[in-house]
Amino acid sequence: MSVSDNVKALEARISRAAMNAGRDPGEITIVAVAKTYPAPAIEEAIASGIKIIGENRVQEAKEKHRVIGDRVEWHMVGHLQTNKVKEALSIFSMIQSLDSVRLAEEIEKRAAREVACLLEVNTSKETTKFGVAPDEVFDLYERLAQCRKIDVQGLMTIGPGWAVQDPEASRPCFRVLRELREELAQAFDRSFPVLSMGMTSDFEVAIEEGSTMIRAGTAIFGPRE
Repeated sequence: MSVSDNVKALEARISRAAMNAGRDPGEITIVAVAKTYPAPAIEEAIASGIKIIGENRVQEAKEKHRVIGDRVEWHMVGHLQTNKVKEALSIFSMIQSLDSVRLAEEIEKRAAREVACLLEVNTSKETTKFGVAPDEVFDLYERLAQCRKIDVQGLMTIGPGWAVQDPEASRPCFRVLRELREELAQAFDRSFPVLSMGMTSDFEVAIEEGSTMIRAGTAIFGPRE
């Protein structure tokens, strides 16, 4: 199947999952995660209606951005090192992987504008994953609320590694994130509209649990080499 066919199939699956959950499919945004995929594949995704490209590495994004430019939004979805912040801010309109005060301070220092960010939460508690622990989210947000150039728009998480074989394994993680978002909104009397959760293997479960943004790579571009 072509990228165009894959996008149509993905949209149909999103629509079914949303309607089954009693939700409006229009509430759910697709981020096409282009890690390892070449610029021509991204061009085809854009032609098929994709409006946001997600990248895991700054250097790889920089090379593709040079070709594609700002016809789409670019989101940083991988771990961001502090020494890459300056370059990242020249490419990405959203940092989905903000997980420390140190990284926030570097963004605050380097940014010439307000930067949309999501707090990455390690809901699976896997040591191989980045993200702040769920019980540390409130303290981190309190610190970030003092930053003038950081706009925390919501939360992001990744399901456990074994969700590739068992999508239901991600449900507790997604539920924790949704409940954290609700508690944050109540505690700080503001909305956090974005819940970025769900990837190719488990996005239907994520939609059932309230995801507003899914991050799909292989569902759009096909298997990675």
